[in-house]
Amino acid sequence: MKKLSKFTIRFRWPIILFFLAISLFTGSQIKNATMNSDMMTYLPDDMPSRVNKRKVEELFGGTEMLMLIVKSEDVINSSTLKRVHKFSREMSRIKGVDKVLSLFDLKYVRNEDGAMMVDPAVKKLPRTAEDIKEIKSDLKNNDMVYGNVVSKDFTTTAVIALLEPDVSDKEMVEKFQQLIDSIPGDEEVVIGGTPFSRMHTAKNTMKDLGRLLPLGLLIMLVFLFICFKQFRGVWLPFVVVLMSIFVSMGIIPLLGWEITAITIILPVLLIAVANDYGIHMFSKYQEDNVPGEMLTRKQLSARMLQSMGKPILLAGFTTIIGLLCLKGHILIPAGQMGILAAIGIAFALATSLVFIPAVSSLLPKTKPILKSKDAQPKKSIVINLLSGFGKLVSRKPKLVIIFSLLFTALISIGISKVAVNTDPINFYEEDHPVKYSAELINKELGGFFPLSIVFNGDIKDPEVLSEIDEIEKQIQQIPEVGNTTSIARVIRQMSRALNDSNDCAYDKIPDTYNASAQYFELYMMSGEPEDFEKMVDFNFEHAMILVRLNQSSTPVMRKVIKQIKEITCDEPYVEYIGGASDIFSELDINVVRGQFISLGLALAVVFIILLIVFRSFKGAFISILPLVLSMLILFGLMGYLGVELNLTTALLSSIMIGVGIDYTIHFIWRLKEERAAGNSFEQAAINTLKTTGRGIVFNALSVIIGFSALLFSSFIPVKFFGFLVVVSIFACLAGALLLIPAICVLFKPKFLEPKTNNNNN
Repeated sequence: MKKLSKFTIRFRWPIILFFLAISLFTGSQIKNATMNSDMMTYLPDDMPSRVNKRKVEELFGGTEMLMLIVKSEDVINSSTLKRVHKFSREMSRIKGVDKVLSLFDLKYVRNEDGAMMVDPAVKKLPRTAEDIKEIKSDLKNNDMVYGNVVSKDFTTTAVIALLEPDVSDKEMVEKFQQLIDSIPGDEEVVIGGTPFSRMHTAKNTMKDLGRLLPLGLLIMLVFLFICFKQFRGVWLPFVVVLMSIFVSMGIIPLLGWEITAITIILPVLLIAVANDYGIHMFSKYQEDNVPGEMLTRKQLSARMLQSMGKPILLAGFTTIIGLLCLKGHILIPAGQMGILAAIGIAFALATSLVFIPAVSSLLPKTKPILKSKDAQPKKSIVINLLSGFGKLVSRKPKLVIIFSLLFTALISIGISKVAVNTDPINFYEEDHPVKYSAELINKELGGFFPLSIVFNGDIKDPEVLSEIDEIEKQIQQIPEVGNTTSIARVIRQMSRALNDSNDCAYDKIPDTYNASAQYFELYMMSGEPEDFEKMVDFNFEHAMILVRLNQSSTPVMRKVIKQIKEITCDEPYVEYIGGASDIFSELDINVVRGQFISLGLALAVVFIILLIVFRSFKGAFISILPLVLSMLILFGLMGYLGVELNLTTALLSSIMIGVGIDYTIHFIWRLKEERAAGNSFEQAAINTLKTTGRGIVFNALSVIIGFSALLFSSFIPVKFFGFLVVVSIFACLAGALLLIPAICVLFKPKFLEPKTNNNNN
């Protein structure tokens, strides 16, 4: 590091200008970044459930729906239906709407003088109580409408728009809101559907970025001033953080990537972590800048790099490795965030090592904070606490180790309670419009998330239709299934209409091929081919049962899909199952798999790095032990508190490993120096806690305080993420300041012996 420090001081101006130029260039690119709030695109294209969903859309068209949900005590009245009819008519005129489904657009098959008639589900507005009674009776007999676009208690109805591809979510939602405002009434009207959810996700993501970034920076500035009590200790790390944010965020458009809901964590992560290296550097500066030490500003700057360069480089490298292990997650934005965060941390690392000394060498020396080399600030809570830790670990190391292991074992019992749930609706508070409309759809209109069961064969064949019908009847028995539709149900409705009877004897699939073919022909005489486009393809070679689940919890989805696959596994005409429910069900499994992959990979790689650095298996094991115990505490606490493993919290372990290992590295590195100076293990531990321990505490507190900004996020999982970071980093800090010194004092590992007496393991 001596050569690098000399190079840094000699070429300080080119170094400063180089880092500023990169930061300004990348920062200027941030304005070109675009937003992607579609969680479906966060997943790999070749994931089986996504492949099947695309197949469904190729056969039966897109299923992108935006809807108006109308709610009152009873929607079957002249005033409400008139308003619904206006919504339907005006909605069809909106550019970007492909088709409208409502009580006035969906069909009712009935018998009139022995002939099949196909009319709108509600043909005319009611004028009398008898008209209302008749409409309700017809709706109850209409399998295409009842429980689908009108609730079974007639308190809710929906006007559904099937959207054209690539329309703007924001523009469509704004037009629907304008439509509500232009057609006033007494009924409650809310907007629902996936585009509505995506629009709010995008809106809240940008809101969080605009709010959490300045909040995090403000918190960091206050914290740094409290720690160092000098403005240089504030603005130098602050500049490093700003430059790392510019670099990591500016690379997003340069790589052709997009900002996602997960990207919210990135700038906050950099605020919390990127200043850590600057904290250690300036802490060393203050440690050396004391009365009696006649060091010039250049010498002070060079000593920062010479003394702290290696441990900071190692700590930064392990952090980068931990973040890169996010590539083990199935979520594409998670892997991207790992890369972006790693680049930001790498830039912050380089900036801290050379930019800070280069700038410091140009500035006048600061006023000394410490009285002497071995003195500490007066009345410091941190120093008093660290001194107490030193006495504890030097006198009762065995007690510290036993307590740590017992506490971890007790908390880790909660791991068995950890649940996996990637339900995107849980991103929002209970009273949020997205969650409210989704729960309304689940409760009253058959369900929010669809699942398609696709059949292959001659769909007019009674054998195929009977199989579709039988499978649909079995699926309807599953409590979590809200509504199903299929061509088989329509055929049964035709049979009842043609025979002018609700007798169950006629509620069946025709016995012959000619009869079923004739049913379709008769329907086309007064109906339209488009009426079947979401049930059967043009050539009548594929058909589907559209299942809608009345719960959006992904554990429920997994259970229901498993039941459906068991029902259909031996059926010859079932080709595949696909849809949003299947994607989120598969996502659950992959979140767990990605968690284990990234976690195992991060631990293995960090262990190997430590093994190489310390040249000791025991050294690597001791260093990584606090991380392992912290992870057990983290997941155990998640189980006890009911915090679910989801798209956001699944990122935590890799980040925790990358950040948490820093404290152990800095402690052990200084402990080796103290042992090399001839101090006993007890005294070396005390000295390390009183010197480097201060920087470690400031480092950890900066991470904890920085991530605390996430508690003010608009998304519930992001709030939980912020809370869990605080818990996990605190556990890592306790491990580094208590468990590690206690182990070293008790077992006196050989890898910490001075070189003259050191026999490596």
